Amino acid sequence: MSTAYHAKYFAHELTKRCASDSIEKIAASLADAQVDLNPHQVEAALFAFRSPLSKGAVLADEVGLSKTIEAGILLSQKWAERKRKLLVIVPASLRKQWNQELSDKFFLPSVILETKTFNEQIKQGNLNPFGRNEVVICSFQFARSKEAYIRQVNWDLVIIDEAHRLRNVYKPTNKIGNAIKAAVAPYPKVLLTATPLQNSLLELYGLVSIIDDFTFGDLKSFKSQFSKLSTEQDFEALKLRIKPVCQRTLRRQVLEYIKFTNRIALVEEFVPSDAEQKLYHLVSDYLQRENLFALPRSQRKLMTLILRRLLASSTFAIAGTLEGLANKLQTAANSQAPVSEVPQEVTESFEGFDELADEWEEEEEPASGEKEQKSYTPDDLRQLREEMKSCVNSPHLQSRFLRTPKGRNCSQLGAAPLTIIIGHSG
Repeated sequence: MSTAYHAKYFAHELTKRCASDSIEKIAASLADAQVDLNPHQVEAALFAFRSPLSKGAVLADEVGLSKTIEAGILLSQKWAERKRKLLVIVPASLRKQWNQELSDKFFLPSVILETKTFNEQIKQGNLNPFGRNEVVICSFQFARSKEAYIRQVNWDLVIIDEAHRLRNVYKPTNKIGNAIKAAVAPYPKVLLTATPLQNSLLELYGLVSIIDDFTFGDLKSFKSQFSKLSTEQDFEALKLRIKPVCQRTLRRQVLEYIKFTNRIALVEEFVPSDAEQKLYHLVSDYLQRENLFALPRSQRKLMTLILRRLLASSTFAIAGTLEGLANKLQTAANSQAPVSEVPQEVTESFEGFDELADEWEEEEEPASGEKEQKSYTPDDLRQLREEMKSCVNSPHLQSRFLRTPKGRNCSQLGAAPLTIIIGHSG
């Protein structure tokens, strides 16, 4: 039973001010979180909060150290402070995972914004679907395409997961990176990446410039100071420069309280049969045709990518898709109208189709002044019938590839039904 004393105590706990680097700052906001925090995660969160004047931080813990949890701590604290303008930009394939983890572990309401939901909100009279009091999750590509809408919201915190995808932001040709950087420039942001440095020190410069353009100065200054790290003093100077904005924890530093699973990889080489090699070349030739009537014109590049991935996986994976293409061609011939939707078999066979389609949405617009054809000309119908006769869409050809080396070898190895096969197309 709550008394006046308890009410006064709770009011004090909710309103008291704590130092930005104090554990008390985040303790109250995580009271009901369903997560076992580790010391390095708390330390990373406090690092991001350390200075109230900071423009953000790069949290660069190694793979497997739960950077998502660190971001969840930051979002929970902002939410507890009733700062509800929160944006999370992630790869399209991770949107649902973020949505689920924020709900299950931190009880934070979130919404995934994509083309469909965005347009629905616009039709309902919401002039800016980004301006809502819940965590907004979107993909890199979507953030780029809606840059103008993101700029209009005064964000309390922006989280960018897999931020190494923006490492080339220092290049003017990096359109996605520069668009996102410009859209969130005035707001506090946290970049999550396990690989802040991959090929060049300039990538580190690019990531840090998203947080603060003045940490290294301009590109010319950075190159003159750090392009040649030849002495120990040069390395120490670089470490000192990034220390206020970058925090990194290595797996060997947490072995005291985290026991990592010892993973054993079983490698088996798969050699394509002659029939599979033939199918590969036939599909490749088919995809390189100037006109393809079985694929929506606006999504040809996307479909080409998906078909090649399915082909690299196994012939089982692409068989249903080829059948779907044949059916689409027959429907197009009967209606004498272009194909406007991808075959249903593609969405069923390729698990990440929706996410990938959203990533490619803005890249597949018809060229300026180019109009979508409403019906087929006699020449189009002739080419369509030729495509229908193509051996790629022949049920007889597809039936020849029911047994594959991958399927046979996994069975011989005693693999479980849930075994993951990673294909490589060479």
